Amino acid sequence: MIINNTSPKRLLLCFLFGILPMLSTDCYNLHASKPGIPKKQKNIYHKGWIDFNKNGEKDIYEDPSQPIDKRVEDLLKQMTTEEKTCQLGTIYGYGAVLKDTLPTPEWKNRIWKDGIGNIDEHLNGEWKRTSLDYPYSNHTDAMNKVQAFFVEETRLGIPADMTNEGIRGLKHEKSTFFPAQIGLGCTWDKELVREIGRITGEEAKALGYTNVYSPILDLARDPRWGRTVESYGEDPYLAGELGRQQILGIQSNRVVSTPKHFAIYGVPAGGRDCESRTDPHATPQEVHELHLEPFRIAFQEAGALGTMCAHNDYNGTPVSASYYLMTELMRNQWGFKGYIVSDSWSIDKNKKFYHIVDNEEEAVASELNAGLNIRTFFQKPEIFIETLRKALTNGLVEESTLDQRVREVLYVKFWLGLFDEPYVKAPQLADRIVNSEKNRTVSLRAAHESIVLLKNEKNRLPLSKDIKNIAVIGPLADEYKSLTSRYGSHNPEVITGLQGLKNLLGDNVNLMYAKGCNVRDKNFPQSDVMFFELSDKEKEEIDEAVDIARKAEVAIVYVGDDFRTIGESRSRVNLDLSGRQKELVRAVQATGTPVVLVLFNGRPVTLNWEDTHLPAIVEAWYPGEFSGQAVAEVLFGDYNPGGKLSATFPKSVGQIPWAFPFKPNATGKGFARVDGELYPFGYGLSYTTFELSDLQPTIAKIADGDTLIVTCKVKNTGSVKGDEVVQLYLNDETSSISRFEKELCGFERVSLEPGEEKTVTFKVNRRAYGMYNDQNEFVVEPGKFFLSAGNSSQSTPLNAEFYVE
Repeated sequence: MIINNTSPKRLLLCFLFGILPMLSTDCYNLHASKPGIPKKQKNIYHKGWIDFNKNGEKDIYEDPSQPIDKRVEDLLKQMTTEEKTCQLGTIYGYGAVLKDTLPTPEWKNRIWKDGIGNIDEHLNGEWKRTSLDYPYSNHTDAMNKVQAFFVEETRLGIPADMTNEGIRGLKHEKSTFFPAQIGLGCTWDKELVREIGRITGEEAKALGYTNVYSPILDLARDPRWGRTVESYGEDPYLAGELGRQQILGIQSNRVVSTPKHFAIYGVPAGGRDCESRTDPHATPQEVHELHLEPFRIAFQEAGALGTMCAHNDYNGTPVSASYYLMTELMRNQWGFKGYIVSDSWSIDKNKKFYHIVDNEEEAVASELNAGLNIRTFFQKPEIFIETLRKALTNGLVEESTLDQRVREVLYVKFWLGLFDEPYVKAPQLADRIVNSEKNRTVSLRAAHESIVLLKNEKNRLPLSKDIKNIAVIGPLADEYKSLTSRYGSHNPEVITGLQGLKNLLGDNVNLMYAKGCNVRDKNFPQSDVMFFELSDKEKEEIDEAVDIARKAEVAIVYVGDDFRTIGESRSRVNLDLSGRQKELVRAVQATGTPVVLVLFNGRPVTLNWEDTHLPAIVEAWYPGEFSGQAVAEVLFGDYNPGGKLSATFPKSVGQIPWAFPFKPNATGKGFARVDGELYPFGYGLSYTTFELSDLQPTIAKIADGDTLIVTCKVKNTGSVKGDEVVQLYLNDETSSISRFEKELCGFERVSLEPGEEKTVTFKVNRRAYGMYNDQNEFVVEPGKFFLSAGNSSQSTPLNAEFYVE
């Protein structure tokens, strides 16, 4: 195996002149990162540059000292139509579409002999396990070999962008596994999310991936929606700020962050998804101020260089065929410089679902002409690329449009440094980087911080470790599969609820376990809308749980969702606990043994009976690898929960839509309906108490464009250390059109020792006090504004005001 092209003669000269140390840093540097590259490779690797087009000269695009734009144009003018069209295609990785783990001679006869835009999810362990996904260094070595094909065996040597998923850690075999994104939203911790992004990007780069499809910036405005679990929550400011941190963290590694799904994807009518999805019902003002705002922050402020276009329509136009959204807004107004990939079915839907075109060529043209760059789909890339070539031949896509779409793809590849160093140096480092002890420590911290204490009547929690007999009950008490997801780590080691209790309490406590029921009954989802009598087996399982509950001093009941009740294509019509879980909880409560309810779930749940009759409720979401450990440490006081809800818990599915922020009078009282939510946005309890005081804007009047500095104090007035999330809200006294009653405009998670006091500083900029008018223009109207601060959207005791002149 040859790992570089340094000739024996050159080695001898280096040795004779006594400069072997220089050889190790100069002669060797560019070549050491190509382990396993075939011996027959061309001599294209030179000191400081690579001869990608194999012409023996340093072209502008091969010169690292040249500006990116000049390098892009130099390469573009050398490309044929065949090479350009290949840059707009995707190869799905091994086990999904690609049949080879490594390049074969056949590749020279496949369409990607002229290059490819990206390769998605290659050898990540999701589709088919191989020895190349783990150990990690095996994967990195394999990705280098795949990249070598495109560098060495294609005419212009254009590297491929190696893409992968990663919303809760990288989607790879045994990568670091973090909480679900809905749980990360409940941390309200910007620094933590930034670190999770950095780790995700670091592990991606170590494994040979160059682009991560993360974060998801869709707002969960309807909790029936199955992908609520993959969102940061319902509020645009919270999602935008946390998304900003994830993007900055990922891209700090020179790995592209590709937020998704642009746009207006998280509010399907009726919460329905996939084949039952319809045009989202949202006004233009709501679209701009709610659904587009997190993406504006991502592109305009955080500099994300990718996005995945959603496959929904809006106002009759598929988003992926919307020139306004993808070109006028995203590129021209927001300055987006990256490339856009389609969601899996988007192009096909223009013909087969939306019926806005007559044939496949027109479908492809509708997307490219609107601004889409690369089509991703679970089919061989020839299908799209050859259709695109027909569209060009038939005049449906202009050559200038093709050039622009390719230019945008190439810009990203140059930004990534793929034309300077297309390979991962020192693949063996991946074994020390991926899922390291340091990274797993951050995963545990995230699990702790994502947990929200919903109820704690008479300080039932934390539990005493002197308890001798504990009933551990529920379908999720000793289940791990439901705690994982397709868009995070594959085959992670997850600590279950029961195992977490065993690890914490040891042999001194008698833990009695009974499953009680499944998450779903045999009639699900029909049982969401009508009652079915319990079977004999279901009665026996509940009776077993009741029996051990009677013998216990406390019953900890773990309920929630599984992979069939939450996630992509898993929208529901009911927000109650599914299956027989309600019957199980009520039967255990009827024993008289105190019940602590723990939720492992992915969406808000209607818990009216449980909130009325149970003394303690803990919302744990899906906490990741350390699920059971983090929950056990919260239950027994080793960690004081400080998470706050990023999504409202309604009292009934009939109240939907019921999401913060609200328009005026949206939450007003009615004569024949239940009023108010069960748990509001921003809500969460603690084992200690806090006091907020002295909300102070630094000045009373500002001009349009000024940033207002606001401070307030927070003090831990209790007896244990804890975290408080200080939340700042704003509302406009008078505006030309109706605005939201109250809008989040700042937040900080603060950790305080007993008796400790800190000052929190907020920056309120024009995006907070401005608005979109009835012409969809962002404006700032002068006048009086009110500020309020507190620990939830419904508890803001501190008030102040300021004026915009």
